[in-house]
Amino acid sequence: MDNNLTKIYNRSLKGPLIFFVVIMLLPFIFQSNNYILSTFIMIGFYSLVTTGLTLLIGYAGQISLGHAAFYGIGAYTSAYFTATLQMPSWMGILVGAIIASLVSLIIGIPVFKLKGHYLALATLGFGVIIFTFFKEWKTITGGLNGFFGIPPLSLFGISFSTDFQFYFLIWIFVFLGIFFARNIVQSRVGRALMSIHGSEIASEAIGININKYKLQIFVLSAVYASIAGSLYAHYVTFINPQLFEMMTSIYFLIMVVIGGIGNIWGGLIGAAIYVFLGELLKDIVPKIIPNASGEFEIVFFGVLLVVILIYMPNGISKAIFHFIKRITSSFKNKPVSAFSKKSTGSDIHD
Repeated sequence: MDNNLTKIYNRSLKGPLIFFVVIMLLPFIFQSNNYILSTFIMIGFYSLVTTGLTLLIGYAGQISLGHAAFYGIGAYTSAYFTATLQMPSWMGILVGAIIASLVSLIIGIPVFKLKGHYLALATLGFGVIIFTFFKEWKTITGGLNGFFGIPPLSLFGISFSTDFQFYFLIWIFVFLGIFFARNIVQSRVGRALMSIHGSEIASEAIGININKYKLQIFVLSAVYASIAGSLYAHYVTFINPQLFEMMTSIYFLIMVVIGGIGNIWGGLIGAAIYVFLGELLKDIVPKIIPNASGEFEIVFFGVLLVVILIYMPNGISKAIFHFIKRITSSFKNKPVSAFSKKSTGSDIHD
């Protein structure tokens, strides 16, 4: 995808509004099918996390392999505040976001002195540390036995206890998150982030405080993940440390790369592809390999990631936007009937 096409789809509101209307209409079509609704809800959770990761990876050029930790911080904080302390749901979500931002700030200050593979390894180590806390701090998290009894989410007196109700809530959060991310990309901060992505040395030379911007976007991406984790905890009403282990962070990264790191919509597209293919594999693989375990997903998505990086380094969003461009241009270039316009000399020569 050329840069001009990327800018068009990052700035135009027509496409996002149409997509938003379609997404909001889907539950009325599949109202009686909880499986489809729950599938789209899971896409919503992952889309919220990957939108923040797209800002960090695609625009700031910083790789994180520890975002499952922030996802878990939001989940456990909201669960503890609502189930144990009997506090309102919105307070658990807010406190979770605050804790995630503080932890990311504390971790980010030393971590962003590193570059390249060392940065990725540092965030990976951070994720392992937080996972160990989730597993061993049994008085708060319940350890490997899990955290039970998380109440359904309740905001402004409305209880979101069914898939139909929760669907609208999660997708409103997703579109607010994408809209906010779009505004950042189009702002002075977004231009600074893309400059850092292009060359940190050149960015410093023109006076950009690269450490400040990298830290800010890291904190913001952590808040995205924390909010998604809080919503997830109230949706499933039970969480376990294994939901937030290292492989979850890697899956988040795979979603971003598959969708396309250079576009805000890439995270949502990657999350949708990951969830749909995952559900498809659960049906197909047992029929082909009866004794196959869940590890086949790791192999499949690993192979898919390699193929995407080789043949579609800009992600599937590039192919989708090129297809949309081709469709729209074909309508624009459609010949007009001779009866619908006056015949002129120039018409004959044309």
